[in-house]
Amino acid sequence: MQAIIEYSDPSHRQQVIALWRTVFRYDAPHNMPELSIDKKLAARDGLFFVAHVNDQVVGSILAGYDGHRGWLYSVAVHPTVRKQGLGAALVRHAERALSELGCVKINLQILSDNANVIGFYESLGYTVEPRVSMGKKIATTL
Repeated sequence: MQAIIEYSDPSHRQQVIALWRTVFRYDAPHNMPELSIDKKLAARDGLFFVAHVNDQVVGSILAGYDGHRGWLYSVAVHPTVRKQGLGAALVRHAERALSELGCVKINLQILSDNANVIGFYESLGYTVEPRVSMGKKIATTL
């Protein structure tokens, strides 16, 4: 049985770390799962969700809202349960949570070498926008 719930159980941590290491490639210290989880939990915004199947975390999504725009991050579905609608369910769950906060626009970013996921997001109503994404790493102790 599938359930999407807020990340809250201490057992979620190791399962999410394992999921993210399976799904994402981590080549920068600021993207390490442990750091990302700790920083998201410190925000205490209730926008970190996991998908359970048979008491195992098989999906995750982080959302953020700054009062102006919402963002989706770390949308992950374990390869063994893909193509069953779980990714779409996670995105819709996060969209509802953001909408309840008053969010009217949601953004996300896709790595340029992960173009095959564009079709997934387009099927959920997202479009490629004419924007340039810029970033700046701020030196911190990791």
